[in-house]
Amino acid sequence: MSQKTPILLLKTKSVPGDAYEELFSSPPNGPAFDPSFVPVLEHRFDEPGMAKVRSALQDRTISTADDAVYGGLIFTSQRAVEAFTKLAEERRGEDGWPHLQDVPVYNVGPATTRALKAVPQAPSLQIFGEHTGTGEKLAPFILEHYGAWYRDREVKPPLLFLVGEKRRDVIPNMLTRAGWRVDEVVIYGTRELKSFKDEFTQRLEDTADRPRRWVVVFSPSGCDSMLSAMGLLDESTGKAKPKRPDQNIFVATIGPTTRDHLVQEFGYEPDVCAEQPTPEGLWQGISRFSSCLE
Repeated sequence: MSQKTPILLLKTKSVPGDAYEELFSSPPNGPAFDPSFVPVLEHRFDEPGMAKVRSALQDRTISTADDAVYGGLIFTSQRAVEAFTKLAEERRGEDGWPHLQDVPVYNVGPATTRALKAVPQAPSLQIFGEHTGTGEKLAPFILEHYGAWYRDREVKPPLLFLVGEKRRDVIPNMLTRAGWRVDEVVIYGTRELKSFKDEFTQRLEDTADRPRRWVVVFSPSGCDSMLSAMGLLDESTGKAKPKRPDQNIFVATIGPTTRDHLVQEFGYEPDVCAEQPTPEGLWQGISRFSSCLE
């Protein structure tokens, strides 16, 4: 049996390769972990939203033309990109969507960038914002970049923001306050897998003999089930129990949204919050914390 520290990644494994698994299995320095995946959510395309975006593509209302309805696109999740990719593939073998070639496409990080680069579109999409990492940083970047992109227009064309049912309003609020129009279209929905809590509980039992374990949370969804499975949720109050001094399970979040959800909803402070929502950001945070435990 491997004696590497288990790290339970509460997400669906990315294919064909998962960057989190690759980094934690073979880090550039420091000990390797034993990563495994516990899917939390199931995703479904939102057909009314898909129909709206399909119509916008077919009618060529997303372009840099003066009479276009939208002059740019925003993505902050891989699931939204997957839905958009499905629509793009409907024109595979035809002439694609040539009116998109000059449209700026904004996204929040490297994972979404990789997904957008894989969209079967010729010419390729022009993608910006990978370095930002969060909505709080992407919004001001859009204000500057999109403003320069359409510097010759006093009124900037509206932006189309493809989102899931659960999302933050940081980007629309900041752009709206600047006098810009942002239309959000729900293109996918999520719900917790019925099997999540049982599967996570089983993984905890399987690794109970290890001196240390890590759990990485990627979304606010499923946090109550996670805390309950770990024995940390007071069912009578709905809040987290105090941490025990002898605990051997440590929790990291991929970013501040999930951390704040755990703190505000359950009174639970995770041990690590990645400074950047990337495999490298997560690795650095866990490494720094782990060095203090030695």
